[in-house]
Amino acid sequence: MNEKEPTTMRSALFVGTAHPYRGGLSFFNEMLTRIFNKRGIRSKIYTFTLQYPAFLFPGKTQYSATPAPEDVRIERRVNTINPLNWLRVGLLIRKRCPDALVVRYWLPLMAPCFGTICRLVRGNGHTRVLALLDNIVPHERRPGDRALTRYFVGGVDGFIYMSDQVKADLDRFTTTKPALFAPHPLFDVYGKAIGREQACAAIGLDPAMRYSLFFGYVRDYKGLDLLIKAWGEMKRQGTLGDRRLIVAGEYYGNREKYTALIHQNRVQNEVLVFDRFIPDEQVRFFFSVADLVIQPYKTATQSGVTQVAYHFGVPMIVTRVGGLAEIVPDGKTGYVVDTTPEAIAEAVERFYAEGRAEEFRRNIVEEKKRFSWEAMVDRFEELYRLTQED
Repeated sequence: MNEKEPTTMRSALFVGTAHPYRGGLSFFNEMLTRIFNKRGIRSKIYTFTLQYPAFLFPGKTQYSATPAPEDVRIERRVNTINPLNWLRVGLLIRKRCPDALVVRYWLPLMAPCFGTICRLVRGNGHTRVLALLDNIVPHERRPGDRALTRYFVGGVDGFIYMSDQVKADLDRFTTTKPALFAPHPLFDVYGKAIGREQACAAIGLDPAMRYSLFFGYVRDYKGLDLLIKAWGEMKRQGTLGDRRLIVAGEYYGNREKYTALIHQNRVQNEVLVFDRFIPDEQVRFFFSVADLVIQPYKTATQSGVTQVAYHFGVPMIVTRVGGLAEIVPDGKTGYVVDTTPEAIAEAVERFYAEGRAEEFRRNIVEEKKRFSWEAMVDRFEELYRLTQED
């Protein structure tokens, strides 16, 4: 008897962050939905009526000031802390019976909500539940994380992971369900790079200086303290010269810690802090002035900042943690270093001493071709077929 041929995915429903919520996750989910629709897979997003309770959100606001995208269907339906809502949403999706439910998982806090919805939806015997994993084990761990993640994983049919580190973490929960690798696609929503002098003028910087960029939310695991100490080390050695460090992003706690470090290392004039969420239309200014993007993370899986740097063609220094070294080939598009101030300072010195900026930029043009949105959708379609074979 012939085995049944897997059917084609024709409809998908996403559950995750989208407008009116701001930030990289929203952009990612909206862009992926666009590509699904372009591929002929009818898709829309169920986003949140409540994503985080206000007291759990470390930033100033969760919401975007920009209009909703006109080319993506977004419905606000999911309340992450209301179990009755989880039941209603799960039963609604179960009844609507999409071919695939795609859930974006990045935080165990979401596991009770997502895991319940997934289990209810699978009950229709048709919908395949696919998870896109940012993290399985969070960067900042809390009691109960493993139990919550185990509950979520149990409700999923297959997984897309974006780094080997995430796959290794997933293997601690399951090795029997299909899981495919797809690298984080480029963040190409921010327009094109502009002239350096024009970009400096737009954000009030001196074009005579040379700038390195730390970009994105400031959280302890991202290692900004290591970078400030590296800048202090170069100043003490008398090698800092005209180099300046831009810190552009909203602090998620501990602002006083970093301010104190800047003063302790006597780099108040060499570290330029833009303590705010950087809106989409301003992102290109910061990347257009940067010689380097530096990600001194202490732990990592993958990072959207890396893909913004690739989009703008800016070389990188990343630390040897998680999946960062998979995305930034050492000596080709930047440098991969140990998680110490000394190693970071040495890499900055090496970058300028060796004069490899143009070489790295040429390599980036080739390297970034592998980070396409279409390639990620290919992997989702392959995963969908694999889950039908089980």
